[in-house]
Amino acid sequence: MVAAMEPVRSRPSLPAGYGVPAGEEGMLTWDDVRARLAAARNYWVSTVRPDGRPHATPVWAVFVDDVLYHGGDPATRRARNLEANPYASIHLESGDEVVILEGRTTRHTEADTDAELLRRVDEAYQAKYGMPHGTPVWSLAVHRALAWTTYPTTVTRWTFPS
Repeated sequence: MVAAMEPVRSRPSLPAGYGVPAGEEGMLTWDDVRARLAAARNYWVSTVRPDGRPHATPVWAVFVDDVLYHGGDPATRRARNLEANPYASIHLESGDEVVILEGRTTRHTEADTDAELLRRVDEAYQAKYGMPHGTPVWSLAVHRALAWTTYPTTVTRWTFPS
């Protein structure tokens, strides 16, 4: 299982003209982000093609044990991109109530992943979308996250220990 660790919360470094406050007042909590990730229906996954061009795709995903799992048939462009370069950015649909995750993905199949974890991921897909997912699935080990609900006062960044 890929376990998420508690992140360190801060303000992002943006030019002063963006109006992001310097202090902690108004910053979001990681629990706020967890709830939004669990409740969302659609997620956008951004990957990089082998020639360096970006590729973005909407996907369904589930949040199990503080880890985001999404599917991807090995023949899809997204899955082929992740096989070549496992780093991705995943964000929710809203441009007003934002959650952006950056990190490294891992591909999970029956051959290399605990059956109990895959069962729980399938159950989460069944509960959320009315169907199990099956494999492969990809998990995202988050390195950095950015979120806000009211820009710029709630803009918050999290970094995760390695």
